[in-house]
Amino acid sequence: MSIEAQEKEKRIALYAARLLSLACDTVIVSMRFMDAAVGRLRPQKKKGIGCVTSDGDFFYYEPAYVLQQYTVDANSTARMYLHSILHCVFNHSFTGSGLDKRLWDLSCDIAVENMIMELGLSDFRLATDDEREIRLKALKKYIDRMTAEKIYKYFLANPPAASSYPKFEALFRQDVHLYWGESEQYELTEEEWKKISERIRAEIKEFSADSDNSESLMKNLEDASRKKYDYKRILERFCETGEELSVSDEEFDYIYYTYGLEHYDNMPLIEPLEFKDEKKIREFVIVIDTSASCSGKLVKSFLTKTYDILKGSESFFKKINVHIIQCDSEVRSDTHLKTREDFDAFLKEVRLTGNGGTDFRPAFSYVDELSENGEFTNLKGLIYFTDGYGIYPEKKPDYDCIFAFAAGDDMKPAVPWWGIEVILDESIEESGKDEH
Repeated sequence: MSIEAQEKEKRIALYAARLLSLACDTVIVSMRFMDAAVGRLRPQKKKGIGCVTSDGDFFYYEPAYVLQQYTVDANSTARMYLHSILHCVFNHSFTGSGLDKRLWDLSCDIAVENMIMELGLSDFRLATDDEREIRLKALKKYIDRMTAEKIYKYFLANPPAASSYPKFEALFRQDVHLYWGESEQYELTEEEWKKISERIRAEIKEFSADSDNSESLMKNLEDASRKKYDYKRILERFCETGEELSVSDEEFDYIYYTYGLEHYDNMPLIEPLEFKDEKKIREFVIVIDTSASCSGKLVKSFLTKTYDILKGSESFFKKINVHIIQCDSEVRSDTHLKTREDFDAFLKEVRLTGNGGTDFRPAFSYVDELSENGEFTNLKGLIYFTDGYGIYPEKKPDYDCIFAFAAGDDMKPAVPWWGIEVILDESIEESGKDEH
């Protein structure tokens, strides 16, 4: 590289660094509650990426790209930085498995861009925002809460047309999500961003007094501060150690076995062990809230997803002891499943019975009776799929209890201290016919 080219590269890097420093200042001056977030996500030059991106630790940028975008729109640097930092604040990159990545990326970008535009801050407005407003207005007719999770669920049922998908993405993309989907490597970073989100949420009330346009910000912060769980990991709480009829690879010595076959007329020196210990799921209970407020579509989707996870990960013993109980204000039915094939058959023929009010206590009392009558030998846990509006037991059961909700609802009663609350959100797709 010539001396002239080197000098040009240094100038580009210098100007880009100044623009990013100014962008950080602009965010803090415009939204003083974002100071902790800005202090956490520092700009870092990175040649060769041809874009801007973030890994939760740094805001990486290609200097030439930053200058190029600046020549198009002077507010672009501040907009890109704010866009990336909000992804971190809303914990968009720290997601569970099983998502359609392209659709999730688009949903997150739309949620962030909508929030920025609703704030109405002139330092972040772009010339192309008029077109975004048209698109957002159309989406808001069908999505009541413009968070990434809600947008994603809408797109699952109503995906953008293939021909318009790239244009749709380009319109709302400000950064590239190069490092998303690697949450296992950034567990500490994720916890730090959750704390920052909680702090911003606590401080936002003062800002809201000066602005009527912070509704989307609050809703996204609520979703960010809510605990999200990997449903697959939750089911592992119900695992127990048991024996399965299979070769134990850890204890079987193939050298002695094959030596005997070769030198002693097909007589192995040792026989393979027929059993090995494995942690799998043998006993648990699923309770379905069949009150009028729980739709059959969500219930069937929840059951299907639960079984798909178990079957796909080979988490079931061949012989199982699973009870699927339907209950509204009283226990309506109890289906006892003893094999994997029983679970398959149940999903094909499931019919919900109930439609009354919700009372959680009868189901727990019924399970206690089953335990007293020797129905369970080592009951690990119970999953209660519900909308949360009902009467909870006061006494803690002798097993883990998970209350699973299809979506977040800030108005529902809090679960008891001993219950594990799980918001499934985008993990549950509303598919199939309503069978209520």
